[in-house]
Amino acid sequence: MSEYIFKLPDLGEGTVESEIGEWFVKVGETVEEETVVGTMMTDKAAVELSSPVTGKVLKLAGEPGDIVAVGAPLIVFETDATAAAAADETDDAPLRADATVAAAPAPAPAPKANDGGRIVTSPAIRRLAKEHGVDLQSVQGSGPGGRILRADLDAHVNGTAAKPAAAPAKRATGTREIKVIGLRRVIAERMSASKREIPHFSYVEELDITELEALRQHLNARSDNTGGRLTLLPFLGLALVRVLKSFPQCNATYDKARNVIVQHDAVHLGVATQTPDGLKVPVVRHAESRSLQDLAAEMRRVAEAARDNTAKKQELTGSTITITSLGKLGGIASTPVINQPEVGIIGVNRAVERPVVVNGQIAVRLMMNLSTSFDHRFVDGYDAAAMVQDIKDMLEHPATIFV
Repeated sequence: MSEYIFKLPDLGEGTVESEIGEWFVKVGETVEEETVVGTMMTDKAAVELSSPVTGKVLKLAGEPGDIVAVGAPLIVFETDATAAAAADETDDAPLRADATVAAAPAPAPAPKANDGGRIVTSPAIRRLAKEHGVDLQSVQGSGPGGRILRADLDAHVNGTAAKPAAAPAKRATGTREIKVIGLRRVIAERMSASKREIPHFSYVEELDITELEALRQHLNARSDNTGGRLTLLPFLGLALVRVLKSFPQCNATYDKARNVIVQHDAVHLGVATQTPDGLKVPVVRHAESRSLQDLAAEMRRVAEAARDNTAKKQELTGSTITITSLGKLGGIASTPVINQPEVGIIGVNRAVERPVVVNGQIAVRLMMNLSTSFDHRFVDGYDAAAMVQDIKDMLEHPATIFV
């Protein structure tokens, strides 16, 4: 027998170190080659790592949240000399990793999720399954190769979870300490940096979207819905694309290292998305070249990829301006935090019917607020307000979006 040291590979994008996200093995456990042993966190995603050998785990580099340098020992295995030698031959092979799976070595075709083989799913789904006390071996995956998706877990939980029996009321005395690691740590650092470094200027405007909602419902009624029903966000995205031609200073990013504002002709639209791991901003590339239906479909696709951790790294970077919505929880107004290095963000609040004065008469209209924030270093208040007014005009007269 001999020892084989599995070192942290290069995860790409110039990564020199990575944070331990989660271990799927423990010391003393014997694992097969290509078994997923854990996840490492990059700035954008969890990367699954597979064991390069069959052997017993002798040592792990640390606990979730600890930082490991590229090339440093990650796991020490006890294995036979032949297997260790074979693995050593591949140590210098280039490694490719996407947002969820690191290819070192290339994985074998994934077995079905409930056939007793390796469970194929994301770290977020594993974490949710633990919280619900669900054995993922009992969940049938509907994704490629039997991958368990969020919808599969939700269906299993909703179909099998028993209602807890009523218990007598008692005083709560427990506490829980939750280590701030992984994506939550990245979110905390970026939000802090954004509020610390950017002088936010917020502007809220009220919109009458009665006509827009009528158009949305009309288009949904005429559609076969194979691509999903239209929400208000694609209309907002299309209106934003149109008005940014007149406000290039708002479709910009700040290069702090060079002290340069980069104005973009292309609109790479960030879509703030709540996921089981926290807030992510997947990107719709070249929103300026898309139709309403195309924009809506791509927004759905990248948002779902962010939620189930299948988004590629390039789908989580490079946005030039972001839109955000809390849906039915949108409230009256909000103060969205700018997604660095962008200089503006557009937020949608809840739409509600209420009486308003129209042409001297009281009428019931569907009203909604836009809550926006801009980097006051580079976007003047007048320009921000003028841009929002142009968006308001388009959304209140939705035919103009398509002119």
